[in-house]
Amino acid sequence: MSRPHVRLLGQGIRYLTTLRGGGSAFPGLVMERLHPGFVAEELAKLPHGVVLISGTNGKTTTTKMAVQLLRSQGYKVFTNRTGSNFVRGVAAALLGEMSLTGRLDADVAVLELDEAHAVHFVKQVKPRHALLLNVMRDQLDRFGEIDTTRRMLAQIAAATTGTVVLNREDPRIVSLAEHVPEGTQTRWFGLSAPLRPMFPSDDDMRSAGGPDAEADHEAELAPRPAADVELTSFEANRVRLTVGGEPVETTVELYGVYNMYNAAAALAVALAVAGPDADRAALVDELSRVTPAFGRGETITVGGHPLQLLLVKNPAGFRLSLASARPGDYATMVAINDEYADGRDVSWLWDVDFHSLRSGGVDVVAGTRAWDMALRLDYDEVAVREVVPDLGDALHRFVAGAGDRPMRVFCTYTSMLELRRELSRVAEVAEI
Repeated sequence: MSRPHVRLLGQGIRYLTTLRGGGSAFPGLVMERLHPGFVAEELAKLPHGVVLISGTNGKTTTTKMAVQLLRSQGYKVFTNRTGSNFVRGVAAALLGEMSLTGRLDADVAVLELDEAHAVHFVKQVKPRHALLLNVMRDQLDRFGEIDTTRRMLAQIAAATTGTVVLNREDPRIVSLAEHVPEGTQTRWFGLSAPLRPMFPSDDDMRSAGGPDAEADHEAELAPRPAADVELTSFEANRVRLTVGGEPVETTVELYGVYNMYNAAAALAVALAVAGPDADRAALVDELSRVTPAFGRGETITVGGHPLQLLLVKNPAGFRLSLASARPGDYATMVAINDEYADGRDVSWLWDVDFHSLRSGGVDVVAGTRAWDMALRLDYDEVAVREVVPDLGDALHRFVAGAGDRPMRVFCTYTSMLELRRELSRVAEVAEI
């Protein structure tokens, strides 16, 4: 079968799977088997190359931000907007965006890939730019030791040909600078000193006050690389940044203080791609127009009341989500699954401090690990009204019992997907 015929077959399969409401990566699997070089060949045609975004936390939201920022600069951007982290997911996304004649109307690709799949990707496609966000103890049952994740990201840095943008506040990310090849630029994003305690690295969370505290203090005093973009301060949704040494202000209309930091990362990589021609003022202004990625603070109106879906995967992310609003203002549900995409090991829940939920309690705990979550909350003396493992039943009870309160649901990845499907039956839910 000729390559054009293989592509048309792949596009046909993708169309059929879309009609059935899922299977986004399956057409890509077909292309992997029948035309293994498909992704590399198509992405090599893009005049501004590939931007690869990876790291433990914040990939989906930061990718969405970076795409919107670059589009505001006039770039035609291809992205894997479903967040499929497989190379075959990129192939499926390509099939969906290409015309029947095989033309992709784009001049740059911005791709989110998880650490393991990114390693395979860069063997086929050398990214022109890479943004490496952080290394946290997320899904250690998949990757083993945390330094395994760091080594994966090092391979991405080593394969990048133009610019590697690094988080200067994460020691493991900082160490990746030694892997950046000669001729490739290294750029940085970071935090002002007053904000650093609010966004701890994995090492900060593990050793504060412990035997390594003195070494941590010495590291804190060590000089940091100058950041192209620094998050200086924020109040509510108002954000202050330093960009190229100049102070700027904007708003970020996304739930969660961690998204302020993601905004700095996205701005840093957009500046790297746009180069000296970047319109900084327009980029900063565009940040105020970014809407949430699905499940990442996404708000869905149910029965006239807002319901927010908040993806939680590890202690740092859960802690920052909890800190983003006063618990008493919301009806609260927690949905914890332990499927492969969530991570089988949910012991990380014991590293989260849930004391802030005492004032309002938790209305419903749901998911395959509902009883584990309820036990964890009990240890922090957080009242739980109901434990309902079935997500559909739990959601119905939660909405019915919320009254006039706005609702928020802290959920792992697969529970978030199931909740969105359930919500789509009673509310308008954006397609992904």
